[in-house]
Amino acid sequence: MIRHEHAYHRAKKKLTEERARLDQLVRSLKEEGLGEEAIARTTRPMSRDVDALAEQVEAYERARDGDLGEVVNLKGFGELLVQARIARDITQSELARRLEVDPSQVSKDERLRYKGITLERAQRVLEALDVTMVSAIRTRDGARAGEEE
Repeated sequence: MIRHEHAYHRAKKKLTEERARLDQLVRSLKEEGLGEEAIARTTRPMSRDVDALAEQVEAYERARDGDLGEVVNLKGFGELLVQARIARDITQSELARRLEVDPSQVSKDERLRYKGITLERAQRVLEALDVTMVSAIRTRDGARAGEEE
C-alpha cells in the first residue's frame, strides 16, 4: 500500500518503466516467433506484478480523491484509516503531532495497517483526521438489524 506522496511518485515512475519493459519483452518474444499463448505464459509473472503496482497507484489516487470505499466486518479498517489521512491531505508527521505521538509510531501503525488497534485509539485517529465513521449492522441477507422484512 502506498502511504505518502513521495512513494506514490516513485511507484508511478516504476509503473511506467515496468510497462515499457513488459511491452519490449512482448515485442521481442513476437520477433522470436513465439505464439500468443506462449507469450502470455512467459510474461504472466511480470504482468501480475505490473497489475499489482497499477492497483496500488490507483488505490492511492482514489484515496487522495476522497473515494474511500467501504469496510465490511472491520476487514480493511486499518487501510481505511490510512486512506482517510491521504484523502484529508494530512502527512504522517501532522497526524503524529495531532495525536501527540512520535511520527515513527504513525509510520509503524500505517505499515501494519493499524493491526490490533483499540476502539478508543481508532476514535482518537478518526478525530485527529476530522472524519466521521458511519456504521450499520445488517443481517447476512442484507437487511438492517432490527428492521422488519
